[in-house]
Amino acid sequence: MTLITIGVDVSKDTLDVHLHPDGLHRQFTNDAAGYRTVLGWVAGRPVARLVFEASGAYHRAFERAMGEAGLALCKVNPARARRFAEAIGQSAKTDRIDAAMLARMGAVLEPAARAAPSKTASDLKELHMMRAALVKDRTAAKNRAGTLTLPLLKRQLRQRLAAIDRQITQIEQAMQALIEADPELARKRDILISIPGIAERSAFALLTGMPELGDLGNPAASALSGTAPRTRQSGKWTGKAFVQGGRAHVRRSLYMPALAAARFNPDLNHTYRHLTGRGKPPKLALTAIMRKLIILANTLIRENRKWTPKPN
Repeated sequence: MTLITIGVDVSKDTLDVHLHPDGLHRQFTNDAAGYRTVLGWVAGRPVARLVFEASGAYHRAFERAMGEAGLALCKVNPARARRFAEAIGQSAKTDRIDAAMLARMGAVLEPAARAAPSKTASDLKELHMMRAALVKDRTAAKNRAGTLTLPLLKRQLRQRLAAIDRQITQIEQAMQALIEADPELARKRDILISIPGIAERSAFALLTGMPELGDLGNPAASALSGTAPRTRQSGKWTGKAFVQGGRAHVRRSLYMPALAAARFNPDLNHTYRHLTGRGKPPKLALTAIMRKLIILANTLIRENRKWTPKPN
C-alpha cells in the first residue's frame, strides 16, 4: 500500500489540503469543525506525514488537533518551503498550489516529524512573545523620553512605562505559574537555571524557543539554535565559516547568558580566554560560548541532571 503525504496550506480562515501522490485536493475551514472534517477525509488512508508551514497563530489549533489524532507532523520553515518551490520550478503561488508543493516536499525530503506542543507549551510561548513585544515597547518609550519637552507628554510617558512594567510583571508571574503546574517544564527550568549564566528569564526564552531541548543530538541542537558554524568551500577556495539559519530568536536569547557565562561559568570562562588568547575576535568567542551553552543545556536535560562544576 502506497503511503501518502498530506500537504496543508494554512491561512486565517481556510485549510487547503493536498494528498500526494493521489493528487486529491479539498479546502476546509480553519476551525474545530474543519479539523474534524479533515480527519474524517483522511481516515483509513496510510498517512506517512502531514506537512505544513509555520504561520504564527493560524496553525496552532490545527497542529494540536492533528497531533492529538496521531498524525506525524512536519512543521517547515516558510523560507525553506519557498526555496523548494523555486528548485522545482514552481513560480506560481496560490493556496492550492502551495498545499501541493508542501505535500511533494514532504514526500521528497521526508522531514523529521515532531510532536505537537502541548497547550501549556503553546500558552507559554504566547506569553513570552507578548513579553518580548512589551520589552520592545518599553525600550522605544525610554528612547523617546530624551526628546520630550512638554510636561504633559513626560507625565504620560512615565505612566506608560509604569503600565508596561506592571504588564511584564504579570506576564512573568503567569509564566512561572504555568511552569510550576507542569512537572516536565519545571524540571527543565530547574536544570537550565542551574547553569551559571542562565537566569530565569533566559530559561523562559529557551523553554519557549526550543521546546525540543533534551530530545535532540548535540549537532542538531546547535544547528536549530542558529549557533552552528556553516563551512564555505569551493574548489581550492575556502571562506570563513559563519553562523546562519536556525532560530534567530533563540540565538538572540543566548547572547546575554553567554556574556555572563564567559565571566562567571568556570568552564566557559576558560574556553573564552583560550579563544581570545589565540587571537580570535571576542564576538567569535562569544558565539562559541553560545553554542556550548545550548549543547550543555541539551545534554543536561537529556540526562536529567543539574550543572555541577568540573573537578579540578
